[in-house]
Amino acid sequence: MSKKTIFWCKNCLNMSTRPRITFDSRGWCNACQWMEEKQVMDWTSRDKELEELLAKHKSKTGNFDCIVPVSGGKDGSYVAYTLKHKYGMNPLAITVRPALSLQIGDQNLSNFIHSGYNHIHLTPNPKVLDRLNKYGFIEKGFPYYGWLIAIMTAVIKTATNFKIPLLVYGEDGEIEYGGSTESKNKPLYDINYMKRVYLEGGHDKVFERIMKDGDISEADLSFFRFPTDDEISEVGLSFTHWSYFEPWDSYRNYVVAKEHCGLIEKDEGNLDTFTNFSQNDQALYALHAYLMYLKFGFGRATQDAGIEIRRGSMTRDQALNLVKMYDNAYPYDLIDTYLKYYNMSKEEFDAVLDNYANKELFEKIDGVWQPKFSPGEDFSI
Repeated sequence: MSKKTIFWCKNCLNMSTRPRITFDSRGWCNACQWMEEKQVMDWTSRDKELEELLAKHKSKTGNFDCIVPVSGGKDGSYVAYTLKHKYGMNPLAITVRPALSLQIGDQNLSNFIHSGYNHIHLTPNPKVLDRLNKYGFIEKGFPYYGWLIAIMTAVIKTATNFKIPLLVYGEDGEIEYGGSTESKNKPLYDINYMKRVYLEGGHDKVFERIMKDGDISEADLSFFRFPTDDEISEVGLSFTHWSYFEPWDSYRNYVVAKEHCGLIEKDEGNLDTFTNFSQNDQALYALHAYLMYLKFGFGRATQDAGIEIRRGSMTRDQALNLVKMYDNAYPYDLIDTYLKYYNMSKEEFDAVLDNYANKELFEKIDGVWQPKFSPGEDFSI
C-alpha cells in the first residue's frame, strides 16, 4: 500500500486531513486563497445583492423582516447589529438553548438582548436534546449533535410559524475556514446543503436510534425535524450567510459586539486555545474541539491561529508555537461534567474517544492519546 503524506497549509496551518479542503500549487489551502480573493474583490456588487435581498423581504405590515440566530457571541451579535443599525431592518433574534450553558454565555446573551433586540429563546425538549447529543457523541463523535440539528430545524420551524421568509446566518465556515467551495459565489443555500455539509448526512441515523428507545414520540421530535417542502414553499424561505456579502472578520465582529452589544470575555484563558472571546456559550464545545483534534489532528488553537494569520495579525511561526502549546488539550477540568451529562462511566466515555481517535496520527500513552506528528512538519502514514 502506498503511503500518504499529511501536510499543512504553507500560509496558515490548516491540515490536509480537514474534510473537503483543497490546496493550490503553492500549498495554500482554499481558506487562504479566499483570503487573497477577498482583498482584491469589488464588494460593490455583493452589497447591491444584499440591499436587493433585504428590500425584497422588508415587511410592509410591521412584521419582522428576518431572523438572525444568535448565542450572545460576537458573530450573531454583529450580524443583528449591522442589519438593524446599518440597513434599517427589524430582525428577530433567536437562540436555541444549548445543554450545559456557561455563565458567561448566559450573561452575554442577556447583554445582547438588553442592548435592544426582540428575541425568542427556544428550549427544545431537553430529554430529546440530551439523548440526541449522547447518541451524536457515540455514533458520530459529535458531542452536541442534537443542538446542532436544532439550531437549524427549530429556527426554521419558528420562521415558518411566524411567516418570516429570510434567515441570516453568520459565516459559511466551509468558505472562510477551509472546506467545500461550492457555495462561494452563491448568495443563498438550501436545506439539502445543511443536511449534507453541516449535519454530515447523519441525522437520520441518530433519529432511528432514538426512536428505538421507545420513550420518545414523533411529537417529541417536532423541533428537531426539518419542515416539509410544502411548508418551506408556502413561506418562501431563503437562507443566506452574511459572510457572502462583505469580508468576514471575526475580530471586527468581536469589537462591534463588545462596544454595542455588551459582549464580555473570559477573565481566564482557555485550556485549548489562546483566545478568550469566542465559543463561550456552552461546556460541550471543548469536547467537540478535542474530538476534532483526535479525528483530524488539529484542534481549536489551529483554527483560531489560522483566523489570525489570514487577518494579518500573526505570523505562521507565532501560530505554530501556539498550536504546539494548546492543541493537544484533553478536557480534564470538564470530565466529571461530561460523565454526569452523558450518564457514562469514565471507561465508557474514553471508549468513545478511542473509537474516533485516528490511529494513524495518534498513539495512546498513559491513557491519553498523543500525536505521532509534529505540527507543521509533513508526516507519512
